[in-house]
Amino acid sequence: MIDIEKCNDDHIDDHVDEEIFNCLNLKNLKSFFLFAGAGSGKTRTLVSVLERFRDQNYQQLQLNGQRIAIITFTNAACEEIQRRLDYDPLFSVSTIHSFIWELIREFDKDIREWLDANLNNQIDDLKLQLSKGRKGTKTYVDRVKSLEIKEKRINNLENIKHFTYNPSGLNQSKESLSHSEVISIGAYFLTNKPLMGKILVRKFPILLIDESQDTNKELINAFFEVERKNNNIFSLGLFGDTMQRIYSDGEVNLGNSLPDSWSKPVKKMNHRCPPRVIKLINKIRSTVDGQEQRERTDKNEGFVHMFILHSKTDKRNAEKKVVQRMAEITGDPKWEIVDADYTTLILEHHMAANRLGFIDMFEPLYKNDKLKTGLLDGSLSGLQFFTRIILPIVEADEIGDKLKITNITREYSNLLKFQKGERDQLLRISKARGAVDKLLSLWDDSKDPTCIDILQCVAELNLFEIPDSIFPLSVKEKKEELISEEITADGKSDVLIAWFESLNAPFSQIRAYDSYINDKSRFMTHQGVKGLEFPRVMVIIDDSEARGFLFSYEKLFGVKDKTEADKKNENEGKDTSIDRTRRLFYVTCSRAEESLAIVAYSTEPELVKKHVIQEGWFNESEVEILNVQ
Repeated sequence: MIDIEKCNDDHIDDHVDEEIFNCLNLKNLKSFFLFAGAGSGKTRTLVSVLERFRDQNYQQLQLNGQRIAIITFTNAACEEIQRRLDYDPLFSVSTIHSFIWELIREFDKDIREWLDANLNNQIDDLKLQLSKGRKGTKTYVDRVKSLEIKEKRINNLENIKHFTYNPSGLNQSKESLSHSEVISIGAYFLTNKPLMGKILVRKFPILLIDESQDTNKELINAFFEVERKNNNIFSLGLFGDTMQRIYSDGEVNLGNSLPDSWSKPVKKMNHRCPPRVIKLINKIRSTVDGQEQRERTDKNEGFVHMFILHSKTDKRNAEKKVVQRMAEITGDPKWEIVDADYTTLILEHHMAANRLGFIDMFEPLYKNDKLKTGLLDGSLSGLQFFTRIILPIVEADEIGDKLKITNITREYSNLLKFQKGERDQLLRISKARGAVDKLLSLWDDSKDPTCIDILQCVAELNLFEIPDSIFPLSVKEKKEELISEEITADGKSDVLIAWFESLNAPFSQIRAYDSYINDKSRFMTHQGVKGLEFPRVMVIIDDSEARGFLFSYEKLFGVKDKTEADKKNENEGKDTSIDRTRRLFYVTCSRAEESLAIVAYSTEPELVKKHVIQEGWFNESEVEILNVQ
């Protein structure tokens, strides 16, 4: 028999939408913080409230030239909210960097003054450090180089008429601001320049921030200051859960010390996860804040299972075995069919590069700070040359799609850029076709050419325009001659060397990288999955492969002791690596809609098993030590 009372429990959060809607009364705006744990349906609440608000207030806002600002964490989240709101221009949906840049971009004089002061402070600090440092050490040399760069930049400030910034780009030009500078400038202007706060409130009487626990604390506090000065005519709405804070610059105690005037609704339901997963994540966070979520009555119990293996295990074989075991345990063939439908969450991009086979191409670029961001978001022009031109041609050739090859060649080839009234166009087309055939011959007999081989072939044929960043590598010369003083006098040798090492990798690694970076593989990073959900989830835990110092599963699982730094931070109420890892573990486990597999590599498998059972996270029957050759 169906328990009607329990079914009604599935709707215990319905009042939250009404409470938030009431905060958005344009005659008496009120700020709020919505506590919304994993899978609580905060995006649904956000959208439904805004749809209702639009129906009643559209004309008034339009007449006033005002909009509602919604700040989300990722471009994908922006797109999802825009889609659900029918791309209505009443709503300005953007990431935090894009939003702040749009706010400050016209204030070049003020930006210049901020940069001047900020750079002078950094220069003073560097000079002080150099006066105390030991000459000849790497640290000393790096500081000298940094000092030179900052002094050169400050001397060039007066020559800049207009500053530039690309939220998704490298921002390497003399006019460019960095990502962190944009946030710091925005926070400073909002806090110290009353006009900026007035502009914000005038344009956006309502500002809603998703994943607010991970928004830069300097900026969040600036928004608080604007809200304090504009009571009743400005609503600051925060959506968040401190247990899902991943990044270190977020506000630690967000939501704990809000003014009494704020509304503080709480969502109790988890609509995403099955009961067994909810029990696990409630237990994981029980020592942090005691917040517990309720499960839906219409969900199957679900599965969680932990597999522990020694760190030296063959990981590819181990993870194949885990997939087989999950299919057996759950009775769900989708874990191991040919096109298996499960998502693997990893801590660090290196883990994906190793498993998908593009580490040789990936690592040299990842180690270079100037290239790292573009590598991870897929925006490096040197890689887009391969992923957007060469790879589609190769894939089209594999399936015999000559029309697609022709279309790509027509769009990008130097050989098909006809002059007005030019004759012999057929000759040009024939030459282009022959050049493409010669390029594709690099893959004859199942060969896997290096990216530099491809680059040099393209250059020799003058087939496509080669990006400036990798053009020097298209010249057939020795490495020592290539990375010469003539080419690298402007200090770009480290970048060129990174490209040289990366593009010596076989082209198959480009294909694997493209699959990963465009979410066509089943691998995703822990940090990149907030807000996402998947039927079947495999979480891979491997400190030895993650290369980080911010997280430590071996400490969380009782294998390693706390460091002195951990103890010091703990005593001072600061974040420890265990705190950060616990939150990350919570985020990853809470992605699962049906079944969850946790794969932990450890130097002490027995200790891990003992600890997770003692913590009450798993029953003994749910923990399995695997020995895989």
